[in-house]
Amino acid sequence: MTPEERLTALGLTLPEVAKPVAVYIPAVRTGSYVFTSGQLPLRDGALLHNGVLGADVTPDQGYEAARQCALNALAAIRADVGDLSAVTRVVKVLGFVASAPDFTGQPQVVNGASELLGDVFGDAGQHARSAVGVSVLPLGAPVEVELIVEVG
Repeated sequence: MTPEERLTALGLTLPEVAKPVAVYIPAVRTGSYVFTSGQLPLRDGALLHNGVLGADVTPDQGYEAARQCALNALAAIRADVGDLSAVTRVVKVLGFVASAPDFTGQPQVVNGASELLGDVFGDAGQHARSAVGVSVLPLGAPVEVELIVEVG
């Protein structure tokens, strides 16, 4: 199955590429790599959730938000390379989690992105990763995710 067929089997469709909220482009290809800009958990132009983990947003909602961020990043990649089958490897995931001072579940939140990538790309979806707690993210988003993928 292709990555896009796997998305369909999961009951998911890639959204339109999210419009940037500042001066940047959604993805840049250089050589064999595509780097996405940070993707927020936007669906149909609105944040899925708003606030910080451990105060306003539950871990399950954060997981869902990270998953949406990954879908948005995949949309940006597909717009750049034409087809997700061009992705030969997910290299790195960087997840930022807006966190209350005592919230330490950032890795479990970013699993929302990581598990989706494994489901879509199989072994090629296994990646290096960072899950970083921050005090605030753009637009009050609870999660932001960046991807680096290799394409062939």
